[in-house]
Amino acid sequence: MSYRIVFRAAALLMAAAAASTLHAATPGATPAASGTSATTVGTLSVERHGSAGRPVILIPGLAGGPWVWKDTIADLEKSHVVYAVTLAGFNGTAAPSAEGNWMDRADASLAEFIQKNHLDKPILVGHSLGGTMALRFAGRHPELTGGVVAVDGLPIFPGMERVSPEQRAAIAAQLKAKTEGATPDEFKAQQLAYMQSIGTLDPKTAERVAPLNARSDQKAVARYMAEDAGADYRPELKAAKAPILEITAYSEKDAQMGPMKITQEQKVAYYSALLADAPNAKVIALAPSRHYVMLDQPAAFGKALNDFIEAH
Repeated sequence: MSYRIVFRAAALLMAAAAASTLHAATPGATPAASGTSATTVGTLSVERHGSAGRPVILIPGLAGGPWVWKDTIADLEKSHVVYAVTLAGFNGTAAPSAEGNWMDRADASLAEFIQKNHLDKPILVGHSLGGTMALRFAGRHPELTGGVVAVDGLPIFPGMERVSPEQRAAIAAQLKAKTEGATPDEFKAQQLAYMQSIGTLDPKTAERVAPLNARSDQKAVARYMAEDAGADYRPELKAAKAPILEITAYSEKDAQMGPMKITQEQKVAYYSALLADAPNAKVIALAPSRHYVMLDQPAAFGKALNDFIEAH
């Protein structure tokens, strides 16, 4: 099978991800919803929803916030304690200080949060960048992880497995520079185009989500994106003991456009290959959907998530 379509998708995602924030006047940090409590640990802020049940931790993708999990929270909080995470610099929060690897710092912050609150092997649910974080956390902290549901998030950025570490680093540096150098108008246009072409199938959802992602800090988005693009966490998955469910998006209309075509089965097989080092991973596709699977297929996503939690 030719993976040129995967490279094209990766290129589009990377280029469009620069649009995940506007450096124009945007709202400040969104307060926790009524009836919830919020706390800060390291480089994470965490909202708590629900009062009893198994803990579930939700990690959004690049520039995301708890808003992306609105339906998921409403469903899960009835019988679980739900912790909705925001990475520093996203959703109107302040960016962390410049030192260190920010994904490493987020990982350490999540481990600290779990330990301080005595959470018994929570289920980690992450979208995109958040899915990548959840996967690497399972490999680095198997004793703290009860299960992982990664939504279109992988241990390596699609297509990057075919280039050398040096090439990945160079590409990541170029992406960071391009993102930081974009003008506010360019960010605005790219963000909407991203949501319309890659983020979601519904135009109204795209228009609603674009300004929500725009709450994030431009340099923070560039930094997290570059760290993600330049990394390969596949070897770390060998230590993951928890069950892993990878949920990938698939839209036949998108996949059949142009000369390069990929079937749903081929995409599932490709994602499975990237997760081959994980001893207990399964990949499913929800269709039709784009990158924000939980927005395009809320009912199917909710069922898949609940089935996974109940089984583990």
